[in-house]
Amino acid sequence: MTDEHVPKQKISLLRVLGPSHVWGLGVGIVLVGDYMGWNYSVAKGGALAALLACWLAGVLYSCVATIDSEVASSIAKTGGQYTQAKLIVGPVMAFNVGLYLIFTYILLAAANAIALAHLLTVVSQIVEFDIVNPVPIMVLAIVSLAWLNYRGVYTSLTFNFIITTLAFFVIVALFAAAQPWSNEFFNHQRLLTGLPYGWLGVIASMYFGLWFFLGIEGSSQAGEEVRSPARALPYGSLLGIVTLLVAANLTWYICVGLLPWEYLGTSAAPLFDAARMVESKPMLVLLLAGSILAIFASATACINDASRVCFAMSRDRYLPGWLAAVHPDYRTPHRAIIALVPVAIAFAAFAPLEKIITYSILSGLLNYTYMGFAIILFRRQWPVGTIRRGYVHPLHPFPAIVLLVLCGVGFFSIFLAYGFDLVLVTGFYLLATIWFHFRRYKYVRRGDQFAMTWPRPKGF
Repeated sequence: MTDEHVPKQKISLLRVLGPSHVWGLGVGIVLVGDYMGWNYSVAKGGALAALLACWLAGVLYSCVATIDSEVASSIAKTGGQYTQAKLIVGPVMAFNVGLYLIFTYILLAAANAIALAHLLTVVSQIVEFDIVNPVPIMVLAIVSLAWLNYRGVYTSLTFNFIITTLAFFVIVALFAAAQPWSNEFFNHQRLLTGLPYGWLGVIASMYFGLWFFLGIEGSSQAGEEVRSPARALPYGSLLGIVTLLVAANLTWYICVGLLPWEYLGTSAAPLFDAARMVESKPMLVLLLAGSILAIFASATACINDASRVCFAMSRDRYLPGWLAAVHPDYRTPHRAIIALVPVAIAFAAFAPLEKIITYSILSGLLNYTYMGFAIILFRRQWPVGTIRRGYVHPLHPFPAIVLLVLCGVGFFSIFLAYGFDLVLVTGFYLLATIWFHFRRYKYVRRGDQFAMTWPRPKGF
């Protein structure tokens, strides 16, 4: 099948999702960061620095959520920021943003598979049953969740909503079990430190502070599958960022009050270790279940989001067109889902977790930097009142400016520890851009680049 082949019958995605599914998609992909990963920010700057980094990251992602709510509710198309870039900026930017998104999500899926294998290995050691090879566990997890996505978006995202909700309430349950109204377990006075590495430690902590929220922008990938985009996308995204802010602060409060910061900064599963301090076996079992549910929720959302971006890019011929097929029965982008499975497995099996996390965060930051500029262009080209918007984010352009500044802080934070990786990732996307310009752009459907029935952009 060639890139010029056009199917005789068009089968579209189903509009079956509601605000709860959008909430689950945005929160589910992120919540695993509360269970593991965020705590490495403690090692970079201490417990208080981790909290400040969490708040900085919270402000960054609040800007992302409000900006994306406006643009996504106006351009309610599969592909999220990729499709937005295609309409607001142009093909080259769209191709880059599409790659940022695919690698952010597929690397997150690989990190989730590794985290699941590691968590089960730790548990097996506790019960004195060693897991010899974790690779089959990673492969089985990715394949199983890909199969769930293959079978239908309503089923997979309803499942995702349920397990995300349960994983969130496990954190609340641990907070209650630790009895914050008494001093029986919590000991913040003794365990909470200042800034052992100064304010530079806060900036260094920012890198892992992003792990509390990375991926929430993926809620806009449901643009063509929600029943009411103007209502579901803003409601689901904004409620999602509020949920994550609550979960992040609860997680920090629990872990810092129960574990010394020197240990917390190196723990592979901080909430699970915190639950061990409560001295309750039911709570320990509940935290284990919550950790596994959070990993499944994140991986499910990652596969959903990555496949939608791949599908949207293929539909526009930015990638090979055969990936844009929609299953006639399940109405899912089944070829895009299948094609991404071996990529996720390869990263999970062969790439170090540290590199996977770094490249995923870098790809996400590049996308957020684009979003800061895109909303300014969007408002200039189509001022408020010229097109129908489901949501108008307030105080423009202040959130865009704050977002760009905090993205700069995020890049500097990564540069402090992973300067070579920063150059490597930037170089990779530059080479991909050159390849697209000279080799792939000739296949792009140029006449279909602007599919909205909007007035001519202001200034054109």
